[in-house]
Amino acid sequence: NMESVLYKIEDGVAIVTLNRPERYNAVNEDIIDGLNNAFDKASKDDNIKCMVISGSGRGFCAGADLKSPPGQTIEGGGKAVPYPEVLKAIIDSDKPVIAAVNGAAFAGGLGLVGAADIAITVDNVQFSFSEVRIGVIPAVISVVCLPKLGTHHGMKLFLTGERFSGTQAVEMGFAHRAVASENLVTAVQEEIDMINLGGPNAVVQCKKLVRRVPQLSLEEGFAETAEWSVRMFKSEEGAEGMSAFREKRKASWIVDD
Repeated sequence: NMESVLYKIEDGVAIVTLNRPERYNAVNEDIIDGLNNAFDKASKDDNIKCMVISGSGRGFCAGADLKSPPGQTIEGGGKAVPYPEVLKAIIDSDKPVIAAVNGAAFAGGLGLVGAADIAITVDNVQFSFSEVRIGVIPAVISVVCLPKLGTHHGMKLFLTGERFSGTQAVEMGFAHRAVASENLVTAVQEEIDMINLGGPNAVVQCKKLVRRVPQLSLEEGFAETAEWSVRMFKSEEGAEGMSAFREKRKASWIVDD
């Protein structure tokens, strides 16, 4: 029995690979369990600085496996597939999560891209919010996709179910970079290398900051972030970073190969 989600660690990066290539990595209970386990393992491992989610075979993720649809008890007593908790695990994870979109991403599969902190995609892969075509809606994933697409692109893509490319996904603000297939691994590594130049705690706090601030009013925003700023400047890591800057040397967290 092949594992539905592969998990390996390379150079402080947890590489999480959806592994049902014959079903274009469609999400079923096994994939949900595998992803939850991966985030659980990574969260307990201080050596892991980043996580990468990708797909095996030709696809990235074809969305819910329609043989076991999410969020409902299937006739015959099948269990509901709890997709929101996986998306929340990506968002709540202290580690930056990079989606490496290696192939087609449809419907629920776009939730993984939307929830990820950084999305790097192959330029010519196909995306589609295809739900409307089978008479349903991209309900749960809209929570993580609409903040990136906005209502302008979101409305058109949800209503039409049309396909768009990795390059178009970047133009619409849904992904960050589109590269040729053979450059995907390198492009992802470039992002990781840049993240690793930052203070490890500062990286964690930046992720929290971006998720937090849009939820606040202007007054709350300035009040909360002013305190946060002071905390960071007073932190050991902040002190070390500023000393390193003044002394024109590398900060202690930077590992030379």
